[in-house]
Amino acid sequence: MSSPATLPKSAPASTQKADRVLPPFVMVIFGASGDLTTRKLVPALFGLQHEGALPSDYSIIGFARRPKSDEEFRKEMKEGIDKFSRLRPIQDQNWKNFTPKLSYQPGNFDDPAAYAALKKVLTDLAKTRGLTQHIFYLATSPDYFATVVKQLSAAGLVGHGLPGRVVVEKPFGHDYSSARQLVTDLQDCLDETNLFRIDHYLGKETVQNLLYFRFANSIWEPIWNSNLIDNVQITVAEQEGVGTRGAFYDEVGAMRDMVQNHMMQLLSITAMEPPANLTSQSIHDEKVKVLRSITTPKIETIRTSTVRAQYEGYRQSDRVNPDSTTETYAALKIQIDNWRWSGVPFYLRTGKALTSRASEIVIVFRRPPAALFRAEFGDLLSRNAMHIRLQPDEGVHLCFNAKRPGRSTVQPVDMEFCYASEFGSYSPEAYERLLGDAIFGDSTLFTRDDEVLEAWRIVDAVRNGWQENPMSLYRTGSWGPIEADHMLKADGNHWVDLDTRGKA
Repeated sequence: MSSPATLPKSAPASTQKADRVLPPFVMVIFGASGDLTTRKLVPALFGLQHEGALPSDYSIIGFARRPKSDEEFRKEMKEGIDKFSRLRPIQDQNWKNFTPKLSYQPGNFDDPAAYAALKKVLTDLAKTRGLTQHIFYLATSPDYFATVVKQLSAAGLVGHGLPGRVVVEKPFGHDYSSARQLVTDLQDCLDETNLFRIDHYLGKETVQNLLYFRFANSIWEPIWNSNLIDNVQITVAEQEGVGTRGAFYDEVGAMRDMVQNHMMQLLSITAMEPPANLTSQSIHDEKVKVLRSITTPKIETIRTSTVRAQYEGYRQSDRVNPDSTTETYAALKIQIDNWRWSGVPFYLRTGKALTSRASEIVIVFRRPPAALFRAEFGDLLSRNAMHIRLQPDEGVHLCFNAKRPGRSTVQPVDMEFCYASEFGSYSPEAYERLLGDAIFGDSTLFTRDDEVLEAWRIVDAVRNGWQENPMSLYRTGSWGPIEADHMLKADGNHWVDLDTRGKA
């Protein structure tokens, strides 16, 4: 049984007016010859132009070591848009409007002369076209983050009190110590308000909607606490294995690749208190309070409340150490020790080579008393559950109990809200939203320094404790190792079936 949510129909997203005006800008992309620029960044900027979200004048400058002409750079970007953009194939007029905005500046990341040449280009753009807002996007290896920012600072392109903004990709450090040092190095060169740490999960429309879902509806807040919620399950599952990324992944693993950033962000948004307002500072403050309420895990807790595992055959993957101890799956039970959530376990799991691709938050409510219906149904009443699906098939599903017509039986039924059917198939790419925010100067959907460090505190403790924990194995195409099931069973719980939205 399915009862679609009924809401007033909105105009398709592509026909709606932009709710803000972006200023003229120059975006310099360091590492412009890399995969991220071709697959995500330039296609996202092209998408923003197509939607009418960009100003009438702007400039995008690719910066990388390899010498090439403006025309060669434009040709590479056109191939990337043709292959990866949601707007492919490119319409001639769209490309005709976009191509003059692209140019290329060669240079080594540690060469002061290259930054002096870049500064001259930016100065000329400011004089001739009035483009004075500069955004420096670091699509480089994390090893170069501090180098590039120090060179930008030495050239006078960023600095305390200057308007230049820097956007850095994840991973932000590889542990607490390196992240702490990187925070210091970057904040020595520019203000925290002009530093944008990107986590593309926060750019997904469904993740953004969590704030609106929780705080723009009066029906949820009274029940969003330990009085009525039994447990919360957050899953980020990938169906593919490591593929051609074996060398990278074997150095990172599931905890550092997914838990430290994406999953901690989902947890903090799900569990945060209502912010005083929708400013970035208020929202970040509440997210940090959640993370600070999580006690640093101890060895004895790690043994019973975490699971690490590899899928069978991982060690035979391309460029993976045949003796690798890197986890491709991680599951954790986290307790948030505050008034709202005391006693409610948050179960997190993420892994590769699992049954299906899914990112979902399941709110499992407390089991209703069975005494009233025991004579008719026995102890068959399921717990209510709310599924907030982030991808694919984005939407919200509320499972509740109902009597079957003509029978003395009860079964769970589903009331659903589906993004695609309600708002149309168009949904902005995550990078479109995040690049627009960086240009506008809104850091709400980016991560603040204290958020990053608190997440590393928790992840480091677990990873250090794992040195004494055995590695589990799981079958490719399964939902993970049996040990993860046992972790929940010890609490009288089980993982809710995401494929069927089964009984909670």
